[in-house]
Amino acid sequence: MWILRTVAEGEPEKTFRILPGGVRTVGRATGADFIVDAPLISRVHCRLTALPDGGLEVRDLDSTNGTFINGQRIQTGRLAPGDRLGVGRVELVALRDAD
Repeated sequence: MWILRTVAEGEPEKTFRILPGGVRTVGRATGADFIVDAPLISRVHCRLTALPDGGLEVRDLDSTNGTFINGQRIQTGRLAPGDRLGVGRVELVALRDAD
């Protein structure tokens, strides 16, 4: 299982879990799986897919302000444990939990 945890000083921590084989969206719309209501985040910003090999893929969904892995703007990329996912001004750290 993958865990994404927000990293923001002065803000309450949010934790999102993605089970093996899971596909989840991040955005500020009520229809997003993981709702992050913050400036510069699109209604449905990006999609996270837990791959069969245990990896976690991130795909930007044509967001206005982009999706970033460790500061690099991506269209599609893979997260490794400890990587930082940037959506808008929100940063999430990726953690791998023993399933």
